[in-house]
Amino acid sequence: MDLTGKLLIAMPAMSDPRFAQSVVFMCAYSGEGAMGLIVNKPADGLSLHALLDQLDISHEDESTDLPVHFGGPVENGRGFVLHDGAHHSSISTLEVNDAFGMTATLDILEDIASGQGPKQSLVALGYAGWGPGQLEAEISQNAWLTVEADPDLVFGPQDDCKWEAALNKLGVSSVTLSSEAGHA
Repeated sequence: MDLTGKLLIAMPAMSDPRFAQSVVFMCAYSGEGAMGLIVNKPADGLSLHALLDQLDISHEDESTDLPVHFGGPVENGRGFVLHDGAHHSSISTLEVNDAFGMTATLDILEDIASGQGPKQSLVALGYAGWGPGQLEAEISQNAWLTVEADPDLVFGPQDDCKWEAALNKLGVSSVTLSSEAGHA
């Protein structure tokens, strides 16, 4: 199973409050571990506009008045930009698949600030990481569901609706989910 480019959907019984009702976009997945960004939890009171000001990146575009997201509990002082696959940073972009790329260098923020950035993007501080076998164990313990990533869902403006929307892609509703894992 390769989870790269997929979404993890936290089950209702998720015990870690940092991941409760989270939707995580999986940027990388291998036998060495996994890395993803939570795409539905805005960072408390931080906008892209304020972040650009902190980094002394000039901007005039109103499109910088977007939320910065809590990408996960690992390295939460480090920034990541999840974006559409058409945009490539001049320095380093991880091409997740045809629809998504992820860049963690300042040049993409400069591109966004100047209006030359990707058409769709989500800025996050921190990431979610799993060691070898850890994510597979969590999935087998019924902590996560997986579904194909949809750019409209990932980049959609309504963060509080993304968890239910991701569940709906599987044809389920949060009220019908059980926190008990079934094993035949």
